[in-house]
Amino acid sequence: MPSLLMRVKSRLFIHTSRKSMHALDGAYASLLRGRSTDFEDLREYQPGDEVRDIDWRATARLSTPMVKRTRASRMHTVLLVVDTGRGMAALAADDRPKRELAVLAVGALGVLALRHDDDVSVVLGDADRVRRLPSKRSEGALEHALRAIDAGCAPDGPASARERLLDFVARTIARRMIVAVVTDDAPITDETERLLRRLRTQHDVLWVTLRDADPVRASAGGSSRRDVDTGWTVPEFLHGDAAVLREIDERRRAEELRRDALLTALEISHTELRTQDDAVPQLLRMLDRRAHVGA
Repeated sequence: MPSLLMRVKSRLFIHTSRKSMHALDGAYASLLRGRSTDFEDLREYQPGDEVRDIDWRATARLSTPMVKRTRASRMHTVLLVVDTGRGMAALAADDRPKRELAVLAVGALGVLALRHDDDVSVVLGDADRVRRLPSKRSEGALEHALRAIDAGCAPDGPASARERLLDFVARTIARRMIVAVVTDDAPITDETERLLRRLRTQHDVLWVTLRDADPVRASAGGSSRRDVDTGWTVPEFLHGDAAVLREIDERRRAEELRRDALLTALEISHTELRTQDDAVPQLLRMLDRRAHVGA
C-alpha cells in the first residue's frame, strides 16, 4: 500500500508553496506554550510569523526582514481526536471519500507537530470502540495512525460516536495538551456542548469539521447519493430540486451558525474542510487566526 504520509506531504510541499509552508510553521508555533529564549537560527520572515520574533539588528544588516527562531525548552503533545465511525465513510463535498480528507487533516497537523519535535498521539474510534495510540515522535508512528484511520472509516462499520470520543479524552487525559478534533458536520448537540466546555478548561482545543457532499445533487460519476447510516438512496427526482435544496441549505446554515457561535464563544479555533484542494489553505487560515488571538 502506498504511504499515506507521502500523500499528505505531497499536498503540503508540492501543492502549497514554500511561503505557505513557512506560514503553517509559524502559525503552528503560536499554539505552543512556554517557548524558550534559546537561540537556534535565523531565517527570512514569512507570512504567518509573529512580528515580535523579528530580529531587527539582523534585518538592518541584511536589508530584509529576518526572524529569530528559538528552541523549545520542553516538548508538547498534540492529541488528534478522530471520529472513524461509518459517517466518515461518506463522500466529502468534492465527491471523494471523507476518510481521505480526515487522513489529510490529521497528517498535515501531525507533520507540523513532528517538525517542531512534538509528540503526536491519536485517539480514534466509533460507537463500538475507542482507543488511543501511544504518544510518539516519529513518521513511522504517524503513518501507522493514518492507516488506522483509513481502515477504520468503513461504510459497513459501527456508527459514529463523537460524544464518546470527547468523553474519553475528558475522563482519561489530565495533562494539558493541544487537542485537535477531526469530525464530520453532524449537528452540535447539548451533550457535545457540555463536553466541549469541559475539554476547554483542560486543553487547548482545535475543531476541524469535514463537510459532507450535498445529498440532493448527483455525484460526479452521475450516480445517486446513498446515506451510509440507513442505506437509503436519494430518489433521482429530488436531484436539483430548488425547494429541497433551499430547505437543506437553510437547515445546514442554521447548524453551522450554532456550531461556529459556540466554538467562538469557547475560544476554540475551528475550520471547515470541503475538498482536498482547500484543506491545507483552510488549516493555514485557522492556525493563522489562532496565532493572532491576544496578539
